[in-house]
Amino acid sequence: MSALRKPLENPTTTPSGRPVPRRRVAPRSQRRPKPKNQYKGVAVETGLKVMVNGVLSAAAIATLTNLFPYYWSQQSKLQEVRTQVRSTEKEVAELQSNFKRSFDPTQAGSVMQEQSGRVAPNQRRVVLTNQNP
Repeated sequence: MSALRKPLENPTTTPSGRPVPRRRVAPRSQRRPKPKNQYKGVAVETGLKVMVNGVLSAAAIATLTNLFPYYWSQQSKLQEVRTQVRSTEKEVAELQSNFKRSFDPTQAGSVMQEQSGRVAPNQRRVVLTNQNP
């Protein structure tokens, strides 16, 4: 029976006779022109960041230029100290060998002769003289 029903004559009502609520269509908003200063705050902030970074970079460069002469002077002093250490190491090695020689029982006689200038009783001292006038 419902198939034989007549179509509704008034589409604004439901079969129960109540009115169909209409959809409200929101009015279209008109396009507003973009404000000219829309990015002004971002531009100012970016500019300030660039300036601060520039100042910090300049300070870092100035500090480095002051540090390089100090670094070079320290390197030259270090080179001098290394040279002194090498010469002192050679001197210490020589003194150690002389010390060991002084306490070597096989060389005790020759060491005493060198240091005192005396000659053993079984040796004769040879003195060279110049005979040519």
